Amino acid sequence: MATITRIQPRALVRASGGPRYAVALAVDALGTGLLRPFLLLYGVKVLRLSAPVTGTAMTVGIVAGLVCMPAVGRWLDRGARSTVVAASMLVRVLGVALLLAAPAGHVWLFTTAALFLGIGNQAWPTAHAALVATVAHGRERDTALAGARALRNAALGVGALLATVCLAGGTTALRALAAVTALAYLAAAALAWSVHVHTYPAEAAPAKDRDDEPAPRMLALLAANVVYVFCLNVPEIALPLVLVTQLHASPVWPAAVFVANTALVVTLQVPVTVLMSRFSRRTVLALSGVVLAASYLGFLAATSLGHGWGTPAIATVSVVCTIGEIIYAGSATALVTALAPAHVLGRALARFQLSTGFGLAVSPAVITTLAPHGPAALWGSLAAATLLSASAVATEKDQGTRLSDCCPRERAGL
Repeated sequence: MATITRIQPRALVRASGGPRYAVALAVDALGTGLLRPFLLLYGVKVLRLSAPVTGTAMTVGIVAGLVCMPAVGRWLDRGARSTVVAASMLVRVLGVALLLAAPAGHVWLFTTAALFLGIGNQAWPTAHAALVATVAHGRERDTALAGARALRNAALGVGALLATVCLAGGTTALRALAAVTALAYLAAAALAWSVHVHTYPAEAAPAKDRDDEPAPRMLALLAANVVYVFCLNVPEIALPLVLVTQLHASPVWPAAVFVANTALVVTLQVPVTVLMSRFSRRTVLALSGVVLAASYLGFLAATSLGHGWGTPAIATVSVVCTIGEIIYAGSATALVTALAPAHVLGRALARFQLSTGFGLAVSPAVITTLAPHGPAALWGSLAAATLLSASAVATEKDQGTRLSDCCPRERAGL
């Protein structure tokens, strides 16, 4: 299997959908970074809703987004690509517009807004992966997916930083942030749609090809992915919980860990993905589980050191956890796109996003339930579950890879 041994920026941008699409990704992520971390504050501060009501409405939005994923997968399998990406951005414009229109105390408008935002946030990763899989193939596609993740994390970080600075303006600033977010989503949707990437509809494929290429079940991969994605909430939920409530460290420490996590993802996602291209995607995904499990055991050991040494030790181990996250992110979606036949790629990616969204939805509850029972309950459980998942990934039998990796059958109009 061919590997990519060096990074070529122009080729990377082209494989990611082209310059206009790269700008669309950055603008969309900037808008998301402006609003998403402060959506709860918008409901509480601007609309005067209680925190439990606001949180419940946001959860309903996430669940609704997951329910819509099968329809998104079928739409993609009819040949749509950039249109679905643009739609995932436009539906969030509608969500932000409802936020701006909602009067104080109006919980249903906020819930509806959260619903549209949730649909867009869940649909976007699937549509984006399908688009990249259409314009790039083999290891070039893997690197393009990694590059898009690095770009998106950078823009999310900038957006969140700008929003933090603007928060001093109170409710007026929050409304202004929402308006700017809507404009960013609208501009990103226009740019994404202008790329005009599409494929032949699934029905155009010969019946023999459809029979010869059944949709891979990927049961072990999907189940393992639910556990793997817990790593994405470790810097945001688990580490702040442990550092502040158990080790009584300054809030500066979890903030520094989060910033370091973002910086490492931005700078290392592409180089690490390129480095790992020497090995099979399944092997790399299994390796990421081993690295993540090792980091969880490292957190367990660091916590036992107590307040003095425990805090810097946890910060150090968090680097290992981030490396595991980077390896996981660079191989998981890439493995799905390699396994799925072209005519069911959308549905395969939609199922994968369902497992990702479910893991992200339940992980805060699982982490906050385990943490009060002590470090061994939290980190030991996560390490055991992740090692079990890595073993399942490593031993699952592939049903073959897409023929399009070798001889592309898709058409992309750029």
